[in-house]
Amino acid sequence: MNQSAIDGLNFLSKLSPQRAWNALKVLGSYYESKWRGRAVHRGLPISISFEPTTSCNLRCPECPSGLRSFTRPTGMLEGDLFKRTVDELADSLLYLIFYFQGEPYLHPQFLELVQYAAQKKIYTATSTNAHYLTDSNARKTVESGLDRLIISIDGTTQDVYEQYRVGGKLEKVLEGTKNVIRWKKALKSKTPHVVFQFLVVRPNEHQIDQVRQLAKELGVDEVGLKTAQIYDYENGSPLIPTIEKYARYAKQSDGKYLIKNAMDDSCWKMWHSCVITWDGLVVPCCFDKDAHYRLGDVKTQSFKSLWRGQKYQQFRASLVRSRSEIEMCKNCTEGTKVWAD
Repeated sequence: MNQSAIDGLNFLSKLSPQRAWNALKVLGSYYESKWRGRAVHRGLPISISFEPTTSCNLRCPECPSGLRSFTRPTGMLEGDLFKRTVDELADSLLYLIFYFQGEPYLHPQFLELVQYAAQKKIYTATSTNAHYLTDSNARKTVESGLDRLIISIDGTTQDVYEQYRVGGKLEKVLEGTKNVIRWKKALKSKTPHVVFQFLVVRPNEHQIDQVRQLAKELGVDEVGLKTAQIYDYENGSPLIPTIEKYARYAKQSDGKYLIKNAMDDSCWKMWHSCVITWDGLVVPCCFDKDAHYRLGDVKTQSFKSLWRGQKYQQFRASLVRSRSEIEMCKNCTEGTKVWAD
């Protein structure tokens, strides 16, 4: 059995009858909303993303954390806030992502939070630049019960890697990867499922085959090729790949660029998931990086009350009515990700 199949079985093992019933209610209400042209919602989120911190050690050019361009404050997620929300949703929640902006391993209690969710048999995942996967942290990562570890590796040589991961050291990424894989073997653990995520941009597009080979040599379970979001794409960008299948944007006859995806008046994410910032703000999805669309605050209200509240319902209704009304949706390319083993 290959590693992807093992990971799939691990994910399915988290699916209790209550979680399955909740997922069916959410799926049914989403399709009913599309069919009726009116926002209907039943159930609770299947997946949520928690932001451990907005702090980051790198300065990636298309990332608010890297650019230090947030208007919202930088800080660390409080353990009590996290645990209270997880406790409220544990019976129905299937998937918990420890990532939004920032580097999760900068949070001093990050792996304790992972362990708390893992003990409730929630599938857990995070994304990291892997600069803090020391031998000690690698062992703790395996012992925490983390199910999926996504490692950003946007180049197979330092000169290419640092063109996007500004300030990063590829050597540290490779060392951290080896540490995790070594501890998985030593502890006879099937988790975490280790993924190399390769953000395809023009400077690194010639290294796609090389990153697959590198992953194979190191014992990485999966390679994910991801398309890059460019904020100012209309006039082109040196980051837009020349390989068309890996570009979110298409060049027009007048030399301008347009987003490829059609702007359908629906969005699955608004029905099955959300993002919670380090300070408790609930926002619709990962495209709202600066938390402009604030639908609630788990510091002052229960998650269930805000999820079913008027503000959230109005937001879903605006999506069904006309998604183009929402500014952050204009650069949304949900679905433009190419996964490859």
